Amino acid sequence: MLRPDYPLTTDRLVLRPFTESDLDDLYAYQSLPDVARYLYWDARERDQVAEALKKKVEQDHLAAEGDYFVLAVYWPEVGKVIGEVNLNYLSEENRQGETGFIFHPAYQGKGLAREATEVMLRLGFADLGLHRIIGRCDPRNDPSWRLMERLGFRREAHFVQNEIFKGEWGDEFVYAMLADEWRASRSG
Repeated sequence: MLRPDYPLTTDRLVLRPFTESDLDDLYAYQSLPDVARYLYWDARERDQVAEALKKKVEQDHLAAEGDYFVLAVYWPEVGKVIGEVNLNYLSEENRQGETGFIFHPAYQGKGLAREATEVMLRLGFADLGLHRIIGRCDPRNDPSWRLMERLGFRREAHFVQNEIFKGEWGDEFVYAMLADEWRASRSG
């Protein structure tokens, strides 16, 4: 079971469960076509964001395989939720998880997604005891796969035209990190 003591803080950020009052900030980035370009949903209307937010509010812990955990990334410097990070509990028996991140484009390129995702890696490896965490993205999404590489993930696969994505054949990169690799990166 993973239910952190909130809020979780970094040098610049506050990670916490989403609340209903985050609607405007969430809509600010989920309504952008550039944000949704490589995601499984299209840019969302306000009512769609409100529905998504209802689910996010409940996803504040991991109790069992299949659970999905998502945190709002609040940046006090601007007084807004600027993105989100998540952790999916893929397999209890094999101690596997998957992490991901979505950030408003106005706040990309500042190291904030890295800072927030490092928290998710710590939660997955140190607190939940995962053995392996993966990340997936469209190969055309350079900022996403470059971030995973900066975090220490290694590219394990490039699936070519493995699914129809938004009406066309799409590729997928799969990255992974093992708990031993994560610990070594922290001690080095």
